[in-house]
Amino acid sequence: MQERPEGTSSAPVALVKPASNTSAPRPPVSEPDIFFTRAEFDAILSLYGRKVVEGEWRDYAIGSTRDVATFAIHRRASEQPLFRIEKRPKLARRQGAFSVVAASGLVMKRGHELSQVLKVFEKRVLRVIDA
Repeated sequence: MQERPEGTSSAPVALVKPASNTSAPRPPVSEPDIFFTRAEFDAILSLYGRKVVEGEWRDYAIGSTRDVATFAIHRRASEQPLFRIEKRPKLARRQGAFSVVAASGLVMKRGHELSQVLKVFEKRVLRVIDA
């Protein structure tokens, strides 16, 4: 057995890491949320404004996640949305980034350009054609 010099204890020694300049470890960087661009949002709000004037729509909600940006249209604030206008950039090269989804979950229209997708809300007037 080895002899210890005087003034040393037999307790184990803990190594202490010197303090660094950072206070806490940073979480990993996540992907940013998807949003509508200003031009897209202007087109949606233009349609929404026309439908409010016609008395069909009364409220809306906007949401976004890492995968999808959503503009939900409501008849009344307390109800489920009548329609959802969605932007999913991951589908841009396949079916198109934009879609209009009904309350039942049915995709009413999907496409690469928002203006074409929003045409699903235009009223079609039937005319009598003389034969």
